[in-house]
Amino acid sequence: MNHWIIVPVILPALVAPFIVAAARYDVLLQRVFGIVASAALLAVTAGLYWLASDGMVRPYALGNWPAPFGIILVLDRLSALMLLLTAVLATVVVIYAAQGWDRRGRHFHALFQFQLMGLNGAFLTGDVFNLFVFFEVLLIASYGLMLHGAGVRRITEGLKYVAINLAGSTLFLFAVGLIYGLTGTLNMADLAVKVPLVPESDLALLRLGGALLLIVFAIKGALVPLHLWLPGTYGAASPPVAAFFAIMTKVGAYAILRVYVLIFGGGAGAASWLAEPYLLPAAAATLMLGMVGVLASRTVTSLAVYALVGSVGTLMLAVGLFDEPAASAALYYLVHSTFAGAALFLLADLVARRRGGAGDRLVAAPPFAQLDLLAGLFFLSAIAAVGLPPLSGFIGKILILQVLADQPCWVTLWAVVLVGSLFALIGFARAGSVLFWKCLADQGRPEPDRPTHDTAGLCAVAVLVAGPVLLALFAGPAMTATDATARQLFTPQRYIEAVLGSRVDLAGTLP
Repeated sequence: MNHWIIVPVILPALVAPFIVAAARYDVLLQRVFGIVASAALLAVTAGLYWLASDGMVRPYALGNWPAPFGIILVLDRLSALMLLLTAVLATVVVIYAAQGWDRRGRHFHALFQFQLMGLNGAFLTGDVFNLFVFFEVLLIASYGLMLHGAGVRRITEGLKYVAINLAGSTLFLFAVGLIYGLTGTLNMADLAVKVPLVPESDLALLRLGGALLLIVFAIKGALVPLHLWLPGTYGAASPPVAAFFAIMTKVGAYAILRVYVLIFGGGAGAASWLAEPYLLPAAAATLMLGMVGVLASRTVTSLAVYALVGSVGTLMLAVGLFDEPAASAALYYLVHSTFAGAALFLLADLVARRRGGAGDRLVAAPPFAQLDLLAGLFFLSAIAAVGLPPLSGFIGKILILQVLADQPCWVTLWAVVLVGSLFALIGFARAGSVLFWKCLADQGRPEPDRPTHDTAGLCAVAVLVAGPVLLALFAGPAMTATDATARQLFTPQRYIEAVLGSRVDLAGTLP
């Protein structure tokens, strides 16, 4: 076994309690451990991504217990991509948070590492129950991060966030219990073998279990009408936490791809493609709600929040088609939207700290320090978020429109995407005009004297903005990689054989 596979889970799991035990009163030491651990995680995940690029599926059996009896982690192209994306985002965000946000409450860096542990475990696990366990780890850490720094609004929205996710966790347990009772297993590869064998008399219960899982993943992914927790939570959270939470909605998308292709995919008999009828309508509604929210936003933070909601809808339109080209387009857009969404949250903070009493509200204010630089970064972020050429948002939307063209209702879906993009364009244009043009037009007012010693923060935003730029410049290699990832995802036999250690066909019989 390759023991590097478990490092993305073990490393943050060890660093988090060490920070609490050895550096709880020394913020500088916490920052050192947090940044070094995140950078080390980035190096490890980059190595794992390179390892997975050969197309092999690598299981890791904890305690050397064979599947389906033991705990299994599985490294393939999809899990490696999600690990690397999470590590890049985490490293950038923790550097930004070290500019002062981590001082506004206790245990920021420990909670941050615990959330990394939960995220990485969710991407690696090959077991539905352990997916639930890692969901709980990342959610408990996210509760603390969301409330970090306190404040009435943050606590109020945090309580809503906790309540909704506790309800989701309860549904997850119900779903796990139903599926285990019907199949006798929760190992994903073993479920892919056992689900087609469920007798017809139990199919209704099986479909109910699959539907409950879909509800849980839709809550995580913030799909309409289960999105209500997201605007308040992300809007109230501190900017670095909101930026890191940009990966949280992608956990829902990942779980839907993994579970509803591997377990409830084409080989699941009467339960095949269980999620397909529900995802497209929910995704279209999510996209339109998000873009209308962008149009109606009165703050830069709200703009970022609803742009993220809209990007979830766009992503899920491709995920909900459940075929190789659509999955490839979805993965390309997933990476793009994570960088673009996180950059907007950090930009909102940089702008707010320079505008005095105006904060990030979309109202005219006096000129502020580094206005030209921030205007440029906002311009690139807006192009990325809206999906205009030449950045990767445009390429991602073109890819999604291409795969939607094969659907019977393609005219409606195209209209949703294009009208939503128009709303986003108007919203971002209005915001940029108010923030950067109107203050430039009034040079008579003096520039306020505010501290601007946040070079690391500006560099962090620049790195995130560079993500869509690089994805566009290297669109060919990126799309080759996502094509290979989608191809492996839609070849579940290889995953099943790697995990179970024997050649088992999707009908559940040994050849």
